[in-house]
Amino acid sequence: MRKKKNFRRKPKKELQGLMVEVWDNNVEKALRILKKKVKDSNLFLELREKQYYEKPSDKRRYKKNLAILRNKYAIEKEKKDY
Repeated sequence: MRKKKNFRRKPKKELQGLMVEVWDNNVEKALRILKKKVKDSNLFLELREKQYYEKPSDKRRYKKNLAILRNKYAIEKEKKDY
């Protein structure tokens, strides 16, 4: 018995950047897929960070404060487990 060929799928091409193909004029579905790809690639986070110049000392301070918060929440979570 022969396998049926999937005529809808085309071989993947080497793509530069994010790209979504629209099938059967279904733009809504393509838009959902594009939004998911953008969210997974953290594109908007990078754009937001690069919108203004941030001094290296400010970047270090921000990272340090995030680490402190993560540690604080980890300790609280550990206390609740007991």
